[in-house]
Formats: sequence, C-alpha cells, structure tokens
Amino acid sequence: MFTFHLIDENNAHTILSWQYEPPYDLYNYLKAEANLLQHILHPQSTFYSIVDKNNELVAYCSFGEDGQVTGGDYRDQALDIGMGIRPDLTGRGKGAEYANVVLEFADSLFKPKVFRVTIAAFNKRAIRVWQKLGFEHQQSFERETDGM
Repeated sequence: MFTFHLIDENNAHTILSWQYEPPYDLYNYLKAEANLLQHILHPQSTFYSIVDKNNELVAYCSFGEDGQVTGGDYRDQALDIGMGIRPDLTGRGKGAEYANVVLEFADSLFKPKVFRVTIAAFNKRAIRVWQKLGFEHQQSFERETDGM
C-alpha cells in the first residue's frame, strides 16, 4: 500500500514547504534553514519519501541521528525514527498505520534490536500513536535552545 524511496530533491522541497496549523507549526521549516535541504539530500542522511498506491507523497521518515533532538540522552543503543505526515492527512486517525509501515520498513532495512522515537510533549496525537504501537515513555528533557 505504501512505497519508500530515498528522498529526491523534488520531494524534499515539497516536504520543506508543508505548513502545519498551531500548535503543530513547530514542524514548519523556516526559509532561513537553507542548509536543511542539503542535509536531507546528503548521501549519509537517511530520509525516505513515503508514497501511497496513487504515487502521492503522503509522509517521510528518517533514521539514526536524523530522528534525534538536541538535548536528549541517546546513549542507549536504539534505532531513532523521525517522521512527518503531510499536513492535510494529520488528525484523521491514520497515524498508527503510517508509523507501523515505517517500523516494518526500518526493521527490514536495519534489523535493530530496539526502536526509539522522540516526541515533543505537546504532541499528544503522536504520543498516542506510538503508545498504540507498544512504545513506552522512557525520559523527558528540555531543549536548552528554547526550553521546549
């Protein structure tokens, strides 16, 4: 039902243009983050486009350091997952479906012993999605740059 592709420049531009409504606007990318495009497209980055059966871009995911947030304790071995769903598809009760296919894809690609996600405390939708898939709260931290 979903296909994963290493992200290309067109999809990266599309994802960087996605605009979320408050309070999820934290995930909107700023034009000032010009180097972000190069980071996403860098061969060592692990960003993937997720397209549906109609070949429409519906989400993206990343793995490893790209799924980490400054200030977190990442000493324990785990595969970190980052992901975003196209704004018009959020809040429709499909988050667990997207997250589950990302887990399946990551498992087939990396065969990790443990997965980890870092979620902003306000993002109750994402917290519910990952808890539904068996994830448990392990730690909380504040980002020094802005206290989030």
